Amino acid sequence: MKKSVILLLLLLSLPFYAREKKGPPISTRQVWLLYMDKIARPVIEPLADNRLKESMPMVLSKTIDNPENRTKVAYLEAFARTLCGISPWLNLDGGDSAEVKLREQYRVWALKAVANAVNPSAKDYMQWKGGQPLVDAAFFSLALVRSPWLWNHLDDKVQKQVVNALLQSRQTIPVYSNWILFSGMIEAFFCKYGMEYDPVRLEYGIREFSQHWYTGDGMFSDGMDFHFDYYNSYVIQPYLSNIMDAVAFRTKSFDWFREKLDKITKRFAVIQERMINTDGSFPVYGRSIVYRTGAFHHLADMALRKQLPPQLSPAQVRDGLTAVIHRVLDAPNTFTDNGYLTIGLCGNQPDLADFYINTGSCYLAATIFLPLGLPSTDDFWSAPTEAWSAIKIWNGQNVPADHAMDLK
Repeated sequence: MKKSVILLLLLLSLPFYAREKKGPPISTRQVWLLYMDKIARPVIEPLADNRLKESMPMVLSKTIDNPENRTKVAYLEAFARTLCGISPWLNLDGGDSAEVKLREQYRVWALKAVANAVNPSAKDYMQWKGGQPLVDAAFFSLALVRSPWLWNHLDDKVQKQVVNALLQSRQTIPVYSNWILFSGMIEAFFCKYGMEYDPVRLEYGIREFSQHWYTGDGMFSDGMDFHFDYYNSYVIQPYLSNIMDAVAFRTKSFDWFREKLDKITKRFAVIQERMINTDGSFPVYGRSIVYRTGAFHHLADMALRKQLPPQLSPAQVRDGLTAVIHRVLDAPNTFTDNGYLTIGLCGNQPDLADFYINTGSCYLAATIFLPLGLPSTDDFWSAPTEAWSAIKIWNGQNVPADHAMDLK
């Protein structure tokens, strides 16, 4: 397919303000930064100012199971998931002057936001004890694992408060599902930064998924039964990969799984890329679909860690994910008048919400921005425009066939 057609498709997917911007053409990286800022600022800035609880609207699923508790934990959900998505960018240095200035501001906000979230005397002190807090303590831990800069620039008092907050999660027994990886991720954080950790919680998650819950062709079941949803991307595969990376320097106990996991994650990355339609939409199935762009957490994580398989170029992944960002986040009524995410996938669609969903839950969408942790000189950002698989195929280009993967 001619390059001009690809460029036209990408141009048409740009939001109105990007197409109409005066001056030099806006780069794809700048577009991503605009969207990242639009998602993250309403969460990070007020939390840094100790006023997130008074500024974030609280919308609960119509079928919510426990309104009081869900409201209490919603703020940690919004913060931890947002930070998880932007933390690699916080860890990066360099970029043009505008990006450097924006990052410097977010670094200031992030340090203050963490301090308020873990300070029992702060108005925005988060709820760290209980079932749902285990989930988001893990996303918070993953953010710190992805950003040594952030952890290393917290002062000693705040670091101690972070540890005290995370230790509260040990009182919660995880559900026998992807939740065992939440306990494992928190211990991986302790391990990475040289603290005492519980190897059993690490071993438990990795053993169950590697030896009992791999179903084949690059996908795991979510516990004893396979669920046709996006949890291989929301949680399972990014968590397994980051746990393995976080503990590698301190223990070789899990090296036996590394080669197999590499093959699994690469296969699932291929599957994810092929799920992106020509217009950036993707199949709508399974629970938690209101996590929006978080459905591509895994593909974004693989790009960030430079682990994409040979059949996926960084450029086609970049342009495919860019189309997803536009298709999902440009939908009318995606944001409130104050800039917070509404509940839905393509706009405000509250009936798509499961019983545990609230405003804060939706911020897993921020994980699509993980590749902003790669410098602008990386091939992900600097390589020329390239169509993703759906565009190539549906415009008649001759491409290699896709095949299932058999590890045996």
